[in-house]
Amino acid sequence: MRRRLRRGYAQWWFAYAMLVPVAIVMGLLVFYPLVRGILFSFTDANQYSIGNKFQPSSYNYIGLRNFRDILRSDEFRRVAGFTAVWTIVNVFFHFTIGLVLALALNRTLRFRGTYRMLLMVPWAVPSFISAFAWRFIFNNPYGFLDQLLQSIGWHDPPAFLGDPVWAKVSVIMTNVWLGVPFMMVALLGGLQAIDQDLLDAAEADGANAWQRFWNVTLPGLRPVAATVVLLGLIWTFNMFNVIYLITGGGPADATQIFATFAYQDAFVFKLYGQASAYGVIILSMLLVFGGFYRWAIARMGEETWA
Repeated sequence: MRRRLRRGYAQWWFAYAMLVPVAIVMGLLVFYPLVRGILFSFTDANQYSIGNKFQPSSYNYIGLRNFRDILRSDEFRRVAGFTAVWTIVNVFFHFTIGLVLALALNRTLRFRGTYRMLLMVPWAVPSFISAFAWRFIFNNPYGFLDQLLQSIGWHDPPAFLGDPVWAKVSVIMTNVWLGVPFMMVALLGGLQAIDQDLLDAAEADGANAWQRFWNVTLPGLRPVAATVVLLGLIWTFNMFNVIYLITGGGPADATQIFATFAYQDAFVFKLYGQASAYGVIILSMLLVFGGFYRWAIARMGEETWA
């Protein structure tokens, strides 16, 4: 073992040297806060017991009480329900609309480069700027959408950010607009990697457009689609800035998801132990879902047509 390690170091020392700065940064910015958060989740730390440079910490270790209280609360079930709806609906429309646009841009079109550039704008603009823009669009009664609906005869448009149902619709619409370009670009790359000879052979065998799409294009997209859907689920599940900047989780906590609810516990109510427990629950959910998702994809097979 010692000889193997010595040979490996002699062969790959430069790679290890390049990894050291990354490991240090990851340790300081990711792993250390992660470990501290996990430890805090077993405490009753709050703004009075957390301590500072003038006063020592006085919080106590309380075991699994934070997790028990969270999982038994009505707020957790309500937030979990909207988090599931938020994630599934957003990723469904991200993938569906992104696939349609990718199929359209994969064809020979006039001004195709211009269309690609315009469709990339939502992804290129910083998300907080887009969130503020959509907040103004949904404003009642001075927003663009409200004024447009009144101009076409709807004299009493809904309060898009004041009604619980319409607030959910509004934040989902905003996030769909933001997330489609990434899915479109990824799927477009997958489409261009499919061997055109396979499509030509299917057409020569008499397959119509739907049959070619279902039997050649979709299986060829499977490896790319599996990865981008998993990334989309993780990113959407933790999408904090859209909801926080547009509705702040309101009205009456109707648009709260786990990420915003944990932020509220930590930075509004100063319940650091409980907020850390929320963070651990979120991490555990994503780890379990990610592992199950990858297992399911592996069972179906990720063979390409290449």
